[in-house]
Amino acid sequence: MTYKNTIVSLVALASVGFAIWTTFLSSYHPRVVSDAERTVVPDAFMEDVTALILDDYGKPSMKIKAPRMEHFTKDDMSLLVMPHLTIYRKSPQPWYVTSKHAKAMHGIEKVDFWDDVVVQHPADPGNPATIIKTPTLTVYPGEQTAETSDHITMIQPGIVVNSTGMHADMNTGNIKLLSQAWGEYVPNS
Repeated sequence: MTYKNTIVSLVALASVGFAIWTTFLSSYHPRVVSDAERTVVPDAFMEDVTALILDDYGKPSMKIKAPRMEHFTKDDMSLLVMPHLTIYRKSPQPWYVTSKHAKAMHGIEKVDFWDDVVVQHPADPGNPATIIKTPTLTVYPGEQTAETSDHITMIQPGIVVNSTGMHADMNTGNIKLLSQAWGEYVPNS
């Protein structure tokens, strides 16, 4: 008799479990995210981000640090808060780019910085110490170039240069001022 009761109990329990499972499946409707929402709703986020990107030889080519990063599926876009980008190059001193906000498109193919952008390059044998301030800047990490069409202020030892627009080759250290450039000699104190 107990053997028969056990089998009946197991069948009843399995039936109840199957009923609950099918009820759950019939009421579950996965949410489909529209293309419009993909640009508004992040699919992932990270805090205290530090990413080191290596070149083909295993040497650092770039480092990104940010207290917060949100990723969006559309265009493989990432928004960064208070980003700090380090671009390593052939010379001993890297370039540093900081701002309040940045947007990386298609991975790290193009990074747009805005709101208090500061570019710094410590002195090395071929280039003087340089600080560039601008409201916006676009960096192409793979090409190691940066550009803006906004106003810039470039500070080097003994000189302050203002210009509208700039193109910088971060690998060679060449900075091309695009228009309305004027400088001011500032003797060291």
